[in-house]
Formats: sequence, C-alpha cells, structure tokens
Amino acid sequence: MVINVRIKGRVQGVGYRYWVANRADALGLDGWVRNRRDGSVEAVFSGLPDALQEMLKSCYKGPTMARVTSVTECPSDDVVETGFQTRQTG
Repeated sequence: MVINVRIKGRVQGVGYRYWVANRADALGLDGWVRNRRDGSVEAVFSGLPDALQEMLKSCYKGPTMARVTSVTECPSDDVVETGFQTRQTG
C-alpha cells in the first residue's frame, strides 16, 4: 500500500522532514519526504497498513517545535524504492 501525505502548519525550519524520516525508518516504511514551496511538507509512504496508520497518527504531532494544522492523505500510484529518503524542496 502506498499513500501520499501533505502536512500543513509550522512544519518547515523545525526539523520535520528529518523527524519523519526517522519515524518512517523505525516503522519499517519505504518512501520519501520533502518540503514544498508553499510551506507544507509532502511525503510518500509505502508499507503495511498498520505501520501506515501509525505514521499518519505520528504526523499530527511531529517534532517539538512543529505545529501541525492538517494532515491529508490520498492513495498513490508512485513506485517507491526500498528505504526512506529525505529529498530537496519541490
């Protein structure tokens, strides 16, 4: 299962991407995360349904300095490589 997630709020400049990468690794998820030019963070996660649900719950919290206002998800057709990457702003 693969999902695309967009996280909005104070999520840039607070270590959110690196926090997501560490959490995704801990849950055994594949995919990537990047900042968006509009100030949001985008991620694609691939893995088992229970791990994906746990990641989504975690995205609402984020690192200490983050203030998440919304997390939206949709199914994705992206082909995801093994491992989890932190990408440049897109």
